[in-house]
Amino acid sequence: MTDLTARPLVLILAFSALSLIPFALLMMTSFVRISVVLSILRSAIGTPSVPPTQVLTGLALVLTVAVMVPTAERVYAAVGPSFVAASSAKATGVETVSALQAAADRGKEPLRDFMLRYLAPGDRASFLALARKMRPEAERAAVTDRDFAVVVPAFITSELRRAFQIGFLLFVPFLVVDLVIANLLLALGMHMLSPTTVSLPFKLLLFVLADGWHLVVRGLLQGFA
Repeated sequence: MTDLTARPLVLILAFSALSLIPFALLMMTSFVRISVVLSILRSAIGTPSVPPTQVLTGLALVLTVAVMVPTAERVYAAVGPSFVAASSAKATGVETVSALQAAADRGKEPLRDFMLRYLAPGDRASFLALARKMRPEAERAAVTDRDFAVVVPAFITSELRRAFQIGFLLFVPFLVVDLVIANLLLALGMHMLSPTTVSLPFKLLLFVLADGWHLVVRGLLQGFA
């Protein structure tokens, strides 16, 4: 009877864990940096709907998978035995829940190590101070710089900063093309033509000749090497 009553609880816990996967995929992986850079690149080129958002999101997901494969393998190696123990027919309800908790504790370490590798020390110290400040004074000493409440926001902030830095570097060449075309049209007296419309083919040509997609994708992947 104990197993029968415990199985629904285990099922609820499993589905609850699965519901957190999209959040983890978006906020605790390389997806943040990659998706922001690709969005800025599209804006810099001047084509707000090309490539479509679905294509950029799909490309960001593919690149995220490529970056996160080593971390995912370490997570699987850490949680695999615990999940096998949890799914055993001989395991009691208490043993199953304990096995799932042990799997979660082991599985989060590779992900924590990945985020710690790429967050800025200043962001880490800042969010550690904020996390301690929001706790009662008696609990502040228990908060460390490895807690997820500190690591996750510091990682997201660091990734957004890097994404905007990369986006700035991508924006500059296209901005130069816009300025050159606008000055040429002004010098020729063609005030009725939109500089943005005229510069778009030249920006596309520049991007194609420079093999821009290859350079951007390779640069994003090398940033996590």
